[in-house]
Amino acid sequence: MNNHLWPAVGAAAALLTMFSFVPQIIKGFRTKSVKDVSIITLVQLSIGVSLWMLYGAYLRDRIIIVANAITLTSLVILLVLYFIYGRKA
Repeated sequence: MNNHLWPAVGAAAALLTMFSFVPQIIKGFRTKSVKDVSIITLVQLSIGVSLWMLYGAYLRDRIIIVANAITLTSLVILLVLYFIYGRKA
């Protein structure tokens, strides 16, 4: 693969990862239900993404830091929805 193509691959991967939970957040807001969301998965991913942010800080890699900060933000929103709507079912 051409060396000039790798940054595009990295950018595509970051975009897909950063916004992967947006559909679930939208569904949660619309239906006011998160019954199909696993709290264990959300917590595990939040910890993993936080560690990626720390690793990015260690490397001083802004792309890793920003991509994982956005991902963590969406996970936190989903966690909040879980605690607001999760007990209503």
